[in-house]
Amino acid sequence: MALDIEQSYPLNSAPSKTGGLRSRQAGPAFSTGAIGRLVRGSVQGAVVRYGSIIALAVLWQVSATAGWVNPAVIPPLDRIFEAVTNGFISGPLWRDVAISLQRAGIAFAAAVALGIPLGLFMGEIRIIERALDPILQLLRQTSALALYPVFILLLGLGETSKVFVIFWATLFPILLATIGGVKQADPKLIEMARVYGARRSHIFRSVVLPGALPQIFVGLRLSATTALLLLIAAEMIGANSGLGFQVMNAQYNFQIPLMFGAILLLAALGLVANAILETLQKRLCRWAPAKP
Repeated sequence: MALDIEQSYPLNSAPSKTGGLRSRQAGPAFSTGAIGRLVRGSVQGAVVRYGSIIALAVLWQVSATAGWVNPAVIPPLDRIFEAVTNGFISGPLWRDVAISLQRAGIAFAAAVALGIPLGLFMGEIRIIERALDPILQLLRQTSALALYPVFILLLGLGETSKVFVIFWATLFPILLATIGGVKQADPKLIEMARVYGARRSHIFRSVVLPGALPQIFVGLRLSATTALLLLIAAEMIGANSGLGFQVMNAQYNFQIPLMFGAILLLAALGLVANAILETLQKRLCRWAPAKP
């Protein structure tokens, strides 16, 4: 009987070995192909996203080196990087970066600490929001740079006036974005929570606040950019340290590569701040993808 079964299926073992060999051969080929497609996709994505920056850098270097533009006014990138490297090695740039980050960080943290709670309160209590909205709009439309001389008269020419003008400019984007986020909460979800007997505090924590978070992060990212813009202006007036001061000082001394290096450092700080906030938004607001 055993012989009959073996004779009836004489090739049973052969296909299994062949099939196993084929599967073992196909596995690495499939993995290699998948890795290749992943690498190609990553490279294509990087080229699409950063290709314009790379092209601008190449054009800048070539035009300054070839004499298409005056290299004394627009120096090539290698001279700019050399000036920045020497500035970090000798020490002043480290101190300027640290002081600029301290000023912008204190002002931004104060704006967040005041703007988000106040925005949540005003967005939740509509009568207060309607009463204070005209004043907010008036103050928001007043340029922080126009008020800077007033802040200097009131607070002096020291650190306080510099931090306060940055705080003033960064407060309103956070405050208004928070108010708008609370007001845009889905009324159907709020009504559903009320039907199920949820308390107002629970509705606020579970419905209103999560719905407002994406809009709040938009305000945070805008305020971070505004903080760096006001930082430059604040450090150009009555300051003896910081990247803004370094820009003006290098321009006065005709150290053009160092001037451009300080400007590029400020741009890099802005990109890093935006990337940090965007990453934080993706983690806290997974249901709402971050918009570039």
